[in-house]
Amino acid sequence: MCFSSDPNIHNFTEEFEVTAKAPKKMLKNRLALLVLLFTYYFYLGDFNVSAQQFRPGFVYTRNRGRCTPQYWSSRRESWPKMVPQTSTVSKIFGSRAYERYRYDLTLLEAAGRNDDGDNVFARLVKQSTAALLNSYARHNYPYSAWEVKTMLIQALVSEKSASVLAQQLSQANEACN
Repeated sequence: MCFSSDPNIHNFTEEFEVTAKAPKKMLKNRLALLVLLFTYYFYLGDFNVSAQQFRPGFVYTRNRGRCTPQYWSSRRESWPKMVPQTSTVSKIFGSRAYERYRYDLTLLEAAGRNDDGDNVFARLVKQSTAALLNSYARHNYPYSAWEVKTMLIQALVSEKSASVLAQQLSQANEACN
């Protein structure tokens, strides 16, 4: 309070007292807001950690192996030099394969076939192509190139043997890394 007779000085001192209190009030509000934010942040952080412990997250992933026919037909990796993509099935697998498949069917086309639903021989050439590529490119693959070629020729005898070998090679291709 001011004891001066001048009214302008009196208003000035009242205004000064009000504005002097304002920063203290703003400081308290900011401090309260800061405490609230820190509390919320740390509480939410603990909540997320505990929630992650109970929920595994996104579980289902569609991860195709590096040895499947789909992988080889996608051209994500270069093919082994022993087996170019433009090689024909009959040239690689022999004359018995020439009798069963088109003469100009390439290995790339065989690996990317989609007509293998009911046709066991189409499924066989698809899986055999991937198996042959895996035998050259993957050191831990269970079959050698010679074994894959021999098994394909032997399986061309009947639909039953073709189906059995296609399933066997499919399992080997899926299990391969």
